[in-house]
Amino acid sequence: MLVKQILSLFAVLSPVVLALPAAPVEAQVAELTVGSAAFANGEAIPIRNSAYGDNLSPGITWSGAPEGTEAFALVLTDTDVPMPNGFVHWVIYNIPGTATGLPEGISSDTPTLTGPADVAGTTQGVMGMRNPGYFGPRPPAGAGVHHYVFSVYALDTDLELAAGLGRDAVMSAIEGHIIGEGQVTGIFERER
Repeated sequence: MLVKQILSLFAVLSPVVLALPAAPVEAQVAELTVGSAAFANGEAIPIRNSAYGDNLSPGITWSGAPEGTEAFALVLTDTDVPMPNGFVHWVIYNIPGTATGLPEGISSDTPTLTGPADVAGTTQGVMGMRNPGYFGPRPPAGAGVHHYVFSVYALDTDLELAAGLGRDAVMSAIEGHIIGEGQVTGIFERER
C-alpha cells in the first residue's frame, strides 16, 4: 500500500519537477597566459621599471584570448600594501581585442594612445595616488618583498570607457563582460 502511494505521489509531482527552471549556468572564463620580457612570473621587476629607476611600464604580453574578445583591460596592484585590495599602480583599458600585449614605456602623459597601431585607442586611468598612467614599484626601504600583480581581462564588448577612471570604476564597468583572465606577478624589494 505504501509503495502504491509513493508511486502515485511521484506521478503527480514528476511533471512539476520537470517544469522547474534549470539553475543558471555560469559562463566559463578562459585562462589567459600573461607574461613579460622584463621579468619572469614570480621574479624581480627590473629597477628601470620601478619608480626608483626610470619608471618605465614593462612590456606585457598575453595569449589565449577566447573567441568574441572585443577589448582588454589591465590592472596592476601591489598586494602587500596594507589597504583593502592593495595599492593600484596602473589601470589601462579600452585595449583593442586584437592586441596581444602592451609595449614597454607607455607614457603617463598620454591619456589615450595613438600608437603603435595595434594598441591605438588604449586609455589610461588613474593609479592609487590619483595620477594618470603607470607608477612603478616603490615600496619603502626595509618593507620586504612586495608582489606586483598584472591582471589582464578579456572582454566580450568594447565599452569605450572615458580616460581617467580608477580601478573600482573600471572593474564595475567590466563586470559581467569578462570572458578571459590571467595574471603575471613580479616582485620588488628596496633593501635600503
